[in-house]
Amino acid sequence: MTSTSRRSVAAAAFAASMVAACSSQPASPAASASALRRAIASDSGEAHLTSLVQLTDGGENAEAYFSADGKYITFQSTRDGRSCDQQYVMRADGSQLTKVSQGGKTTCGWFLPGSKRLFFGATHHADSACPPKPDPSAGYVWGIDPYDIYTTDIDGKNMKRLTNYGVYTAEGVLSPDGKRIVFTSLKDGDLDIYTMNVDGSDVKRLTTTPGYDGGPWWSPDGTKIVYRAWHYDNPQELKAYQDLLAKRMIRPNRMELFVMNADGSDQRQITKLGGANFGPSWTPDGQHIIFSSNHKNPRSRNFDLYTVALDGGDLQQITTNPEFDGFPMFSPDGKKLIFASNRGATKQGETNLFIAEWK
Repeated sequence: MTSTSRRSVAAAAFAASMVAACSSQPASPAASASALRRAIASDSGEAHLTSLVQLTDGGENAEAYFSADGKYITFQSTRDGRSCDQQYVMRADGSQLTKVSQGGKTTCGWFLPGSKRLFFGATHHADSACPPKPDPSAGYVWGIDPYDIYTTDIDGKNMKRLTNYGVYTAEGVLSPDGKRIVFTSLKDGDLDIYTMNVDGSDVKRLTTTPGYDGGPWWSPDGTKIVYRAWHYDNPQELKAYQDLLAKRMIRPNRMELFVMNADGSDQRQITKLGGANFGPSWTPDGQHIIFSSNHKNPRSRNFDLYTVALDGGDLQQITTNPEFDGFPMFSPDGKKLIFASNRGATKQGETNLFIAEWK
């Protein structure tokens, strides 16, 4: 979901935020650990992006997030021929690449205070191999894999299990003060948003509306949370969603952006664009949301980055490349933007990480 597979560009847009078979041996530096840093020309319409640099080369790389000091990046990848995502850490210049996960499938990494440990969703407790893919006879659906959240050192050592629900629990993001984690879970029978202390205690449920709520992200001051959701007015559509969810699958529909207070109060919809709007995070001033959308052509695989004000106004298009652009995050100092894109791909479905100066 996040919550977001990128086996095609469309799948990247929907499933990468939910997010290969490998051994359960301690993580070790990847073979291709040198920095790539390939300069790429921005499209002519991308006025906010300068000095664009490609950080990865090959496979499906996405959900890249900075450490609080801006020195490190964690991301998920199928690099080196892996059949499902593993979690990696590298320096912000693309060097010192290290795999930190231990098999299964992973998603949504985030650094803990001090940048010496991180957490991410993983399925290796259920099986060290990749989870089975959904039955193709069900059509285009997402598999709701049994992630739980784990913590580990940035070299992949000293892994500990933070949650133990045995159902989809992932999409974690650390609060700005370093005390709470917001995440998505199926623990109470629907896909909802929760918060907990960094040690896994004091779990609180924030959303209760039937339907999918996920992809949460704290505001810079920690007072609000932006997220993506789709809810159902039609009882038949809701029942179809619930029946499929019972089989640990969901069928992606429209997604819009919502915001709420950090305690779950004052939940309100920001966008009413149509199509799929996902991967929201905040601009450094906390006044706008940056996200990915295909609302101009909902049947298209062309997702671009946009910013929007909290009242739904001041919509601005940031990227104009005719490929997929998604999962944006600003650096802690607000000077750079990292995102995933299919631009310049040499193989179908290849997704790489790019970083640009923001102006």
